[in-house]
Amino acid sequence: MVALCPDTMIGKRNRALLCLGFAGAFRRSELCALEVADLTEVADGLRILIRRSKGDQEGQGQEVAIPRGYRLRPVEAVQIWTAAAGITSGPVFRAVALGGKVSVAPLAENSAARIVKRYARRVGLDPASYAGHSLRRGFLTSAAESGASIWKLSEVSRHKSLDTLRGYVRRVDLFKEHAGAAFL
Repeated sequence: MVALCPDTMIGKRNRALLCLGFAGAFRRSELCALEVADLTEVADGLRILIRRSKGDQEGQGQEVAIPRGYRLRPVEAVQIWTAAAGITSGPVFRAVALGGKVSVAPLAENSAARIVKRYARRVGLDPASYAGHSLRRGFLTSAAESGASIWKLSEVSRHKSLDTLRGYVRRVDLFKEHAGAAFL
């Protein structure tokens, strides 16, 4: 999906949104609510403050670490987008008009879902099966497949219930160390 983002203002924004949304296992509401002030660059990547989320209705805030990465490079994607758009404060993700004019208003939550669907279609997937939550689900599934512990998964996803999180891992691990593997 990311490889299909063109080198335009919209393409740069979409690449940053897809990369960061996936890397942080963000809900679309969290992603679209991000402000430049919520991003702190550190040597290893970005520390992102989620001010309020479904799992934090009181607004105590939660922090997510985003590594620089070596494949998707989410930090670089965000830096390229914000530099090209001249964004130094306010919403990170914004609407872009035809001609590349960047709005001051934040991107609507449903726009994140439409972007995911658009790029799913472009890579030959059924867009009806994808939405804003797909970035979150995709990260958790990929991390579980790569052997990340449920504790490390929960650091990124901020799930309060490990039972909910375990649902992502269980599907991935159905055949791994199967109880009958030694005798079937």
